[in-house]
Amino acid sequence: MEVAMLCTRVSLLILILSLCSPYKFIQSPMDFGPLNLLPTTTTASSDFGRILFHSPAAVLKPQSSRDISLLLSFLSGSSLSKVTVAARGAGHSIHGQAQALDGIVVEMCSLPAEIELYKGGEGEISYADVSGGVMWIDLLEQSLKLGLAPRSWTDYLYLTVGGTLSNAGISGQTFKHGPQISNVLQLEVVTGRGEIVTCSPSKDADLFNAVLGGLGQFGIITRARILLQEAPQKVKWVRAFYDDFSTFTQNQELLVSMPDLVDYVEGFIVLNEQSLHSSSIAFPANVDFNPDFGTKNNPNIYYCIEFAVHNYQHENTNVEQVVEVISRQMSHMVSQLYSVEVSYFDFLNRVRMEEMSLRSIGLWEVHHPWLNMFVPKAGINDFRDLLMDNVSPDSFEGLILIYPLLRDKWDTNTSVVLPDSGSTDRVMYVVGILRSANPEGGCSYHCLQELLRRHRRIADTAGVHLGAKQYLAHHPTPSGWHQHFGRRWERFAERKTRFDPLRILGPGQGIFPRRDDNAAFGS
Repeated sequence: MEVAMLCTRVSLLILILSLCSPYKFIQSPMDFGPLNLLPTTTTASSDFGRILFHSPAAVLKPQSSRDISLLLSFLSGSSLSKVTVAARGAGHSIHGQAQALDGIVVEMCSLPAEIELYKGGEGEISYADVSGGVMWIDLLEQSLKLGLAPRSWTDYLYLTVGGTLSNAGISGQTFKHGPQISNVLQLEVVTGRGEIVTCSPSKDADLFNAVLGGLGQFGIITRARILLQEAPQKVKWVRAFYDDFSTFTQNQELLVSMPDLVDYVEGFIVLNEQSLHSSSIAFPANVDFNPDFGTKNNPNIYYCIEFAVHNYQHENTNVEQVVEVISRQMSHMVSQLYSVEVSYFDFLNRVRMEEMSLRSIGLWEVHHPWLNMFVPKAGINDFRDLLMDNVSPDSFEGLILIYPLLRDKWDTNTSVVLPDSGSTDRVMYVVGILRSANPEGGCSYHCLQELLRRHRRIADTAGVHLGAKQYLAHHPTPSGWHQHFGRRWERFAERKTRFDPLRILGPGQGIFPRRDDNAAFGS
C-alpha cells in the first residue's frame, strides 16, 4: 500500500510539472498508480450550453471517493502549481461551470452507480443512499420497485444527484417539499483539502450546509442520503390557459396555498405556435387551444398553468373530485382547461419525450443561452414587462417557465442565494428563459452573442431594480459574484477558506481564482 501511494504521488508530481510547463498536454494515458487519469476528451470540454469550450489537461475517472481524495490531497499539499479541479456530472451546465481550463475534470459518472434503499416501517422515514454520480432517473426507477420515490425533483431527470445538490434542484414540487437540497439527510463529501467527510445537519453541519447549493466550491459530493416518500401510481395532470398575466400569477399563488390538495405547480408563457407545440409534446391530451398570436408589432401573449394531483388509488380518495374542487376556484379562459391521467413515472420523465423529439430533428445539441432568475413577488409584473422588452415573441425558440416558490421551504443556512425578503411575502417566483439557438437555423456567433447580451441586460436590470437573483448563476467578474451574494459573501468566502483554501475546486464558476500556499486570501 505504501509503495502504491508513493507511486501515485510521484505520478501526480509528474502531472503537475507537465501542467506547469509551457506545453500543457497529455498525449496518452499515464500510470498514476490507483488513479485513472486520462487525456482530455471532447466531452470534458463541453456542456449543454455549448457556449464555452475549455479543455482540461487531464480527466479523472474515479472508481471510489478515495481516488478523488488522493488527487485533492496531493494538490492541496503542493505549492508547485495552480492546477484546478472540476467535478462533472451529466454536463448539463450552461456556461462552462463544470469545466477546468488546463486543469483536471473529474467524471463523476465513473463512480460505481450504487443505490441502497431503506423502506421504513410505520412512523419511520424511508431513504436512499446513492453515489454522487447516480442520475435521478436511475434512482426513480429503483425506488419505484419498492413503491417509493424522492419527494422533490428537477424537470429533467438525466442529471446527477451530486450535480443538482450543488445548485438546489427545483421543479413543480418545490413549493410543497422545498428544493432537492431540503430533502437530503446526509452527505459524503471530499473537501478541497482531500478529506473524506460524512456530514449531516447534526454532524459537521457547516460543511453540509456549505456544499448544498455551493456551486462545487467547497467539496465534491460522492454520496447522498435522499429522503423518500410513498410514490403514487398515477398523476392527474392539468393545464389551464390564460390571456391575462395578473390572473395567471394569482391562480398560481392560489394553487401553492393548497398543498394538501395540489402536488405540483408550474407554468409557462405561450409566445407563439412553436412554444405551444413544444410544450405539448409530452402532454397526451388533445389540447384544442388555437389562440390569435396577433402580429409582430402587436403580439398577443398567453400563459399556461400546469398542476398535478397524485393518485394513490386509495379507496377513500377521488382524484376527479379533487381536481374539480381546485378548478372551480380558478379563473382561466373559458373552456381552456385540459386534464389527463398518466403514470407517475411518465409524468416525472416528461421532458425526456421532448428531448427525444428535439434530437430526432437535430435541435438538441445546439446553443442554449439559458437564464434562470429568482424574482420577488412584488417585482414579478415588472419582470414580465422587462422580459417582453427583450424577446421577440414571433421568433423566440424555446420555453419560458414561470412559477411560484415558497421561501419557508428553503434553508437559509445552505449556500443558495435567494432574493432578500423585503416584505412578509412567502412567495417568490422562478423564471427560466430556456432558449435554443441553432447555428444551422441562422443563429451564428454574432446572433448568439446578442442573445447573451440581452440576457445579461435582463439579469442586471432585474438585479438592480427588482432585487432578483440568478439561479444556476453566471457572472463574468468577481465583483458580479460579490453583488450576487450580497450580505452572504463573507460567509461564502469564509467557507471557501476553511474547506478549499487553495481554491482548487470549481474553477468554471469564476468565483475564486486559484492561488498557491503563500498567497493571501483576497477577493
